[in-house]
Amino acid sequence: MSEIKKRLSIILESPKHNTEEKLQKICALLDQEISYFNWTGFYFKNGDKEELILGPYVGAPTDHTIIPYGKGICGQVAVSNETFVVPDVHEQDNYLSCSIDTKAEIVVPIMKDGQNIGQIDIDSHKVDPFTDEDREMLEWLCAEVAKIM
Repeated sequence: MSEIKKRLSIILESPKHNTEEKLQKICALLDQEISYFNWTGFYFKNGDKEELILGPYVGAPTDHTIIPYGKGICGQVAVSNETFVVPDVHEQDNYLSCSIDTKAEIVVPIMKDGQNIGQIDIDSHKVDPFTDEDREMLEWLCAEVAKIM
């Protein structure tokens, strides 16, 4: 995982790319390097509205380009400001299905100056694939992403 962190740091620190490009490269790297990350994307707070808007992502197209706070896993994280790991999405009442292939999800908030400005959302086609190491790496990544926002 430290090798992936090094590569993510290089992307984040690159003076050649704007923030949007960096986020897209992060999604691509995670998608390529971690076999059970099957949809990787960012959602951000939509101005002053109580909703999230889809940012850069890698994976199948999604209808969920706007998510109201409180709705689905992403919407819940926008309210709770805490990482949410869902080992099996079929056991969640408040799950927004993006794909019939999705079996698990992890959502990590991006906090800046005490405010939730967005999150990274990762879906997997496997049940219960996410490790403590994945969670730690994604929480580190979101803290680093906050610095460039």
